[in-house]
Amino acid sequence: MYIEEVTLQQKYELILPHLNERQQRLLLAAEAKCCGYGGISKVHRASGVSRVRIHQGIKELTGKPMPDSRSRMPGGGRKKIQAGQPEILNDLDLLIDPMTRGEPESPLRWTCKSTRQLAAVLRGYGYSVSHQTVADLLKDLGYSLQANAKKIEGSSHKDRDAQFHYINDLSKGYINQNCPVVSVDTKKKELVGNYKNHGQEWQPKGEPQAVNVHDFPDKIMGKAIPYGVYDIDKNLGWVNVGIDHDTAEFAVESIKRWWEKMGKPQYDSAPKLLITADSGGSNGRRVKLWKKELQRFANDTGLEITVCHFPPGTSKWNKIEHRLFSYISLNWRGRPLVNYETVVELISSTRTRNGLKVESLLDENKYQTKIKVSAKEMAKVNLHRHSFHGEWNYTIKPAERHNL
Repeated sequence: MYIEEVTLQQKYELILPHLNERQQRLLLAAEAKCCGYGGISKVHRASGVSRVRIHQGIKELTGKPMPDSRSRMPGGGRKKIQAGQPEILNDLDLLIDPMTRGEPESPLRWTCKSTRQLAAVLRGYGYSVSHQTVADLLKDLGYSLQANAKKIEGSSHKDRDAQFHYINDLSKGYINQNCPVVSVDTKKKELVGNYKNHGQEWQPKGEPQAVNVHDFPDKIMGKAIPYGVYDIDKNLGWVNVGIDHDTAEFAVESIKRWWEKMGKPQYDSAPKLLITADSGGSNGRRVKLWKKELQRFANDTGLEITVCHFPPGTSKWNKIEHRLFSYISLNWRGRPLVNYETVVELISSTRTRNGLKVESLLDENKYQTKIKVSAKEMAKVNLHRHSFHGEWNYTIKPAERHNL
């Protein structure tokens, strides 16, 4: 309920008990007319008086004055349906929540329980009831329209919190040594073309930007695949916009580009790099190609690369999601991503009051899918698993250090 309706409700609670039925009717009718469009509904919600009475009051206000003696006796008017048929409340309660009430065979168990459908079933039970009356009864029972709430996280790994503490402690150590700590992930793929983009943007009144009616993918334009690298300490973001496939090779290529364009200038003398990533996707902990490509990256740069994966089911805690990707989405809301240049420019123009700066580049390379990595190739990966959950935490050293 809006604040003004709450104020109205308080006002009516104070004054209505001191007025007779006719005075109440005329007062509420005058309030409804003064409120303009939607006034009758607003007054109805605030006072609890039926719309019929308010409409009657409006007719009296606009007609000839009636004698003062014309007033309904206290307690007059149509009684609520539950007064004569109190069992309707119990039957309605059983319909609205059949599973918890022990009625799995309810006729509405597998349907949308709208007030019209509820009214139809109740009429089948012999009640004379409208959908509006059902809505009023539901309010009396304490029900309201509510969406699903995402609160149940499901089962989590017993060492979930310990892994987060491990990543946190490791990150602090790297930052104190002026070594880069980055969070990586692939943002949601975006259709490229004149498609509707969620959100709103200022436009001349009545002149919204016209976009395609249907969101059928354009086979020529395809999709944009933004892979992000976020520097946790420097608050800097890098996004490599791919046009082909989201593979492990593409993921590592994105990190390589970040290192050449942003990382190396900031950490030229750093001997090591810490990457935090989700457990799945192109940079997943089980992806052999991810580890093979990281080995190649380590060999090319001389960096000792440590990877820490978040436990399964915790991707929403990845810092890149709410420190980089969320601001990119805000920056391009309501703007059709008509071509790849627009995608790159909108990403690069993302800024925040907290100092976030973002750079972006289009990656026109083609990336092969379903690449198999043999056991022989994996044996060449200089991978050292950590003592704490080595499947989540591991370090890949350059090949020349393999025998050290």
